[in-house]
Amino acid sequence: MGLNFRLSCVFPLDKRIGDQTPEKGGPYSENNRGWLLAETAGGGDCGAAVNSAEPQSVHSSFRFSLLGLDSLGMNTAGAPATVLMVNLDSGLDESHSRELQWKKIESLQRSISPVASNLIRFSYPEILSATCNFSKGRVLGRGAFSCIFRGKVGFMRKVVAVKRLDMDNKESPKSFCRELMIASSLHNPHVVPLLGFCIDSDEGLFLVYKYVAGGSLERLLHGRKKGKKIPPVLPWSVRYHVAVGIGEATRYLHNGTEMCVVHRDIKPSNILISSKRKPLALLCDFGLASWIAAPSVPFLCKTVKGTFGYLSPEYFQHGKISDKTDVYAFGVVLLELLTGRKPIEAKRPSGKENLVQWAKPLLLLQKGSDAVQKLLDPRLNSILETCAKSCARFRLQKRA
Repeated sequence: MGLNFRLSCVFPLDKRIGDQTPEKGGPYSENNRGWLLAETAGGGDCGAAVNSAEPQSVHSSFRFSLLGLDSLGMNTAGAPATVLMVNLDSGLDESHSRELQWKKIESLQRSISPVASNLIRFSYPEILSATCNFSKGRVLGRGAFSCIFRGKVGFMRKVVAVKRLDMDNKESPKSFCRELMIASSLHNPHVVPLLGFCIDSDEGLFLVYKYVAGGSLERLLHGRKKGKKIPPVLPWSVRYHVAVGIGEATRYLHNGTEMCVVHRDIKPSNILISSKRKPLALLCDFGLASWIAAPSVPFLCKTVKGTFGYLSPEYFQHGKISDKTDVYAFGVVLLELLTGRKPIEAKRPSGKENLVQWAKPLLLLQKGSDAVQKLLDPRLNSILETCAKSCARFRLQKRA
């Protein structure tokens, strides 16, 4: 004998089941408006009632009831049936929920008040207009709990990068406060400056950064242009300026501020290039950044956050954070610039999937040009050879 099982979300209950009017405060009152019904009988009017229900969004606290269809006033046509009812309502009325939301916003605004006066406070309509209603065509990048849009603000339509934090993430207010406090305190040519912010109790939290037109190192080093199977080669001169610039930014975070800042997520997608002609590398995205007491003084964190391949061993294995966490990630970026490889490539031959493990023996055990030649991005060889031939031509007119 087969078992017929259906699931449906009914909202509200009293409009979906029969014509009965629930008693106030009873198990099917107006406050218990989100229900899941599981029918374990074939046929009957209950099936029609369940199938006609329209799914709605619900909250996450649960109350369970197990009862017969007769108690709901349904005609089961003689078929034995049981209904599992799961109340998915939050249990909070709208006014109380609104009050809690405002208290969180007030607490957040008090936390950022010491630095808020130095930043531009945008309204939500301004953010909405700047990003063309958060158009998909304006998306610059996505993080684990955020999305970045290109926008234009002000009378002069200045181009900016708008970071929208995920409203569903409970950690967003804390992350927003920490990132705003840290980013607003940083003033260095190699750090993307924070221009302003937006706090809206209904729509969420936003950070507005300066827009860097050249794109990310990730796209320039590893990306591919449409219609081309082979990615364009990033010139050595640009790679050199990136290495120097991010080295300066890292030194500034650790030793150039009142408190040592650990970025915790140095990687090519968080490195922006102003332009190829006059390359200036800027470090961005301080969503995971933390203040620490002093350089080389590690502290333990409860959760390991970052990008696999750039996490230092002591951080990944034991949760220890210090300025050396950033130094390790910077070293991985340097290897990427040298080799043109990503830190983890599963398609590589056995033993060569991990960039650091593959490069380490070459860096430690071998000396001389042979080791450098094996590390160097093979795509750069042809460029250097062409450059050398152009510069060393016998005739003056043909020299590059």
